[in-house]
Amino acid sequence: MIGRAGRLATIAATCALSSCVAPEQPPRSAVRAPERSPAYVVSVPVPKPRPRPVDRAPARLRAQIQSLIAGFPGKAGVAIRAVDEGWTIEAGGRLRLAQQSVSKLWVALTLLDQRDRGMIRLDDPITITRNDLTLFHQPIAYLVAKQGAYTTTVGDLLTRALTRSDNTANDRLLTLVGGPAAVRRTIEDKQLGDIRFGPGERLLQSGTAGLTWQQSYSVGNGFQLARSRLAPEVRQAAFEAYVDNPPDGAAPLAIADALARLARGELLSETSTRVFLDTMGSTVTGRARLKAALPAGWQLAHKTGTGQELGRRNAGFNDVGLLTAPDGRRYAIAVMIGDTSVAMSTRQDLIREAGAALISYRSAAAANIAAMERLERGS
Repeated sequence: MIGRAGRLATIAATCALSSCVAPEQPPRSAVRAPERSPAYVVSVPVPKPRPRPVDRAPARLRAQIQSLIAGFPGKAGVAIRAVDEGWTIEAGGRLRLAQQSVSKLWVALTLLDQRDRGMIRLDDPITITRNDLTLFHQPIAYLVAKQGAYTTTVGDLLTRALTRSDNTANDRLLTLVGGPAAVRRTIEDKQLGDIRFGPGERLLQSGTAGLTWQQSYSVGNGFQLARSRLAPEVRQAAFEAYVDNPPDGAAPLAIADALARLARGELLSETSTRVFLDTMGSTVTGRARLKAALPAGWQLAHKTGTGQELGRRNAGFNDVGLLTAPDGRRYAIAVMIGDTSVAMSTRQDLIREAGAALISYRSAAAANIAAMERLERGS
């Protein structure tokens, strides 16, 4: 057994052999704890930065749309947003152009949003009286005049406003949802971008003509007669003010984006989205616009808009909607003309050709995919 003296001797001998110099310690700041993964992790991959999104919009379609707008004699814009693929094409798409009856979409959006929040039911009864009548296209006015008042449902007025562009049906719904301020709040809350909403059909159209609205204008051709009695310079000044800065102006790009978001279910509940798009799919106006480009197998849910004319000039001629290909791919499109002197047939041609260009692109792409799949099956 080694005693205390023996152990001390052994330590001394060891120090002598090793010079008994303590190793130099690194500074405290240089000491790093070993990095260890949890025992259940085999390896920890290093995250790679995500690549920037690439705009894969078809170049040929882009060139076609740009050529259409460049060659059109007037103020116009086109925007196309691929709902499922994510790309966007536009030419003049950031111009703020008069919507006219396209703005009925935002009344419908406000109404269906209030439905989602339990404030309104589509089967709620609603009455229209002579004091609710507006001007221009209002087929429901016949029923009001015949009976003195007409009671129907909220859902019926929505259908009339969207599918037949009935101005009285739309303005009655506008009153129901809380007026222009409520629609503007919805546009802002949903973050729809550069979309304005005007004061309602009666005030918008009378202001564009240079008139102050009177309810007597809603009967017969009272509005047209009052407008015809105005001095030409008054009408000209009012028309110029409207087309230069339309209170119902919107960018085609913002409208196409809103329609794409609607189609993806980002703006309304599933049921309200289906009601909205199904109703737009039954539109009977604008047969020579986007609808004229529609081949078999394609579907269109859309809304048209047409403004007043002064001489040969037109203050708004539009068609916006959702095109669905036979394979289910969806494309939001907005074609808007803000001011032009060309004939209506030329305006219709611009809208139809923009839709036809999109349809031609998608049809060719689908054919290429089908051909590749056949080759793969044969190999």
